[in-house]
Amino acid sequence: MTRIGFIGASGLMGHGMARNLLLKGHSLRLTVHRNRSRVADLLEAGAREAGSAAQLAAECDVVFLCVTGTPQVEALFNAPDGLLAQPRKGLAVVDCSTSEPSSTARLRELCEPHQIALVDAPLTRSAAEAEAGRLNVMVGATPEQFAIVEPLIRCFAENVVHVGGPGTGHTIKLLYNFLAQAICTSTAEAFAVGQRAGVDLQALVQVTTMGAANSGLFQAMAKTLAGDLESLPFAIDNARKDLRYYTRMAEGVTVPAWLGEAVHQSLTLACALGYGASYVPALVRAQEKTNGAVIVPSMSTTRVVDAL
Repeated sequence: MTRIGFIGASGLMGHGMARNLLLKGHSLRLTVHRNRSRVADLLEAGAREAGSAAQLAAECDVVFLCVTGTPQVEALFNAPDGLLAQPRKGLAVVDCSTSEPSSTARLRELCEPHQIALVDAPLTRSAAEAEAGRLNVMVGATPEQFAIVEPLIRCFAENVVHVGGPGTGHTIKLLYNFLAQAICTSTAEAFAVGQRAGVDLQALVQVTTMGAANSGLFQAMAKTLAGDLESLPFAIDNARKDLRYYTRMAEGVTVPAWLGEAVHQSLTLACALGYGASYVPALVRAQEKTNGAVIVPSMSTTRVVDAL
């Protein structure tokens, strides 16, 4: 079986991905985060610990990355004990993080002299679906690279889409996240305006559910009216980071991103109000604090995301 390295197995998404690679019989080496308890079960199941990213690059055929974003990915490549220190020729690095396409392009140039393939394969869906092996993955790669990594990705993914050449995976992920967060931020704002205007928000949900504006994300945000602030397990600060990547990408291709900037600032405001570590549904809490609206039942609490 393919010798696989994994960086980020202690994360909410990475753990399930690594676990499913092990369950499919692959040899797995991983770097261990300071919180060893998050990977203890993987090590007990046969995963081997590696001392550094450099060791993974030297010993493995494919290395998966699932970290927070571009700064973390760049550090993994550029550190003295990073992926470019002593890589084996023919190595494939699969970046499942949500990263900036411009950074990915620069890293790909650094990889070429080492004969390393850098594939971008960001994810959608949740940590629960990662554990179940049911993620969605969009892959930017050459046809030859895709043929190598697709069987491995299918170990933890239900849907794998080859969206184009190198870089297109990260580009489409940013477009997707803009669309997703536009729904979430606009729903939170609509709830605040509706409550202050004196309407029954459940009536708004009922009407929207029957119409074309309905979506899974709208329904997740609607659960806040019953006190559920955990239906979208994704930190607001991560969403803010992704929208910053999106607006920079739009600027890079000279497209005015008025709506993108508005969504980004809505997320930034929620972070400034102290909700950055909370799940995305807590956007309604930020609206309450900003506008004096009452949206969530008073007995509800706001979940704070456990750090990686």
